[in-house]
Amino acid sequence: MTARPISETVASLMPRAKTELAELVAFRSVADPAQFPRSECEAAAGWVADALRAEDFQDVALLDTPDGTQSVYGFLPGPAGAPTVLLYAHYDVQPPLDESAWLSPPFELTERDGRWFGRGAADCKGGFIMHLLALRALKANGGVPVSVKVIAEGSEEQGTGGLERYAEAHPDLLAADTIVIGDTGNFRVGLPTVTATLRGMTMLRVQLDTLEGNLHSGQFGGAAPDALAAMIQLLASLRAEDGTTTVDGLTTDAEWEGLQYPEGEFRADAKVLDGVGLIGTGTVADRIWARPAVTVIGIDCPPVVGATPSLQASARAQISLRVPPGQDAADATKLLTAHLESHAPWGARVSVEQVGQGQPFRADVTSPAYTSMAEAMRLAYPGEEMQASGMGGSIPLCNTLAALYPQAEILLIGLSEPEAQIHAVNESVSPEELERLSVTEALFLRNYAESKKG
Repeated sequence: MTARPISETVASLMPRAKTELAELVAFRSVADPAQFPRSECEAAAGWVADALRAEDFQDVALLDTPDGTQSVYGFLPGPAGAPTVLLYAHYDVQPPLDESAWLSPPFELTERDGRWFGRGAADCKGGFIMHLLALRALKANGGVPVSVKVIAEGSEEQGTGGLERYAEAHPDLLAADTIVIGDTGNFRVGLPTVTATLRGMTMLRVQLDTLEGNLHSGQFGGAAPDALAAMIQLLASLRAEDGTTTVDGLTTDAEWEGLQYPEGEFRADAKVLDGVGLIGTGTVADRIWARPAVTVIGIDCPPVVGATPSLQASARAQISLRVPPGQDAADATKLLTAHLESHAPWGARVSVEQVGQGQPFRADVTSPAYTSMAEAMRLAYPGEEMQASGMGGSIPLCNTLAALYPQAEILLIGLSEPEAQIHAVNESVSPEELERLSVTEALFLRNYAESKKG
């Protein structure tokens, strides 16, 4: 089997892919109406739906999911008796953070240093374009040999579970023989990688109240309990001195077996400043793929500019806890909640609100579909063999799909390699990686269809 016709077709389609990705990146589709208007997500969903219709997908629909967002569905029938493959991506994105820190506008796809920069370029609008490229290449080279379902989620980054609940209420909709989740990435550029595990997550907001109102720090400071100081002390209790996560009752000593992440490479990928140490113990792979990790992702407090000499009556923070395979996210949520309630200093009143949760996931990389994927990667990346790694991020839908369709094989690939800097400023995608992974997916679909004929 040769990859040349497929690879040549994908190469010829790359200018169109860049134009389409630019159009899709232009939508400020952050699924949080407190930050961006809902109309931006609706416009992005409409663009995705139109793209599917243009590729002859049937039953294209905007699904109103229980969290108030829309997912886009379409079905492309294949030859009689062919297996069905579900292709997943999401069109919602993380907020751009500090737009002034971007070297180019976050919602304007910009080519620089051989990469395409823009929010969602890799995570995961580029994943949707990858699916389109693979299908177009197959159409131009004998046709798509499988039936294809596409689902593009509208709230993956918020972790609010809309598509999971919709799928549970409509269990036949996403049924497939195998599922390709296009939302992870290679271990590094040029090294073809499937993701074997995902950490789950829980997201909590905690509020501390200590006073009826703010007070003058000179008149009352030193005796009156400051809610912001209480919050700082509470958040500090979530980590040991070496940075290890320390939630009461949560296991933090698991070890990762498999592909390792050399510390020097990790420091370079994470852009750790010279002289600053890493946190935690064990190997880097242990820390980011096999163990829980807590992160304070937001604090409501007075900004430095305009601050007054006041004691704060209330303080609020948002906390993310990544939960590794082998642990239950619901149990971790209970432990984290209990920890926050029991460690608040000075009798501060504590209220905890859960705002998101998803279970960890472990794929069976010995299943037959992975044989087809390994051969596809071998052809798309000459001289390289498929690797399996973990991923510290979460895709809650994976567990829902695994529960609904226990016989389906689930594969995770994508464009979010370390240089992509997903969720950070200056997110980008490697066009070469987009091209090679599109070739990979097309070859996989062909290999998988052939394997099912036997």
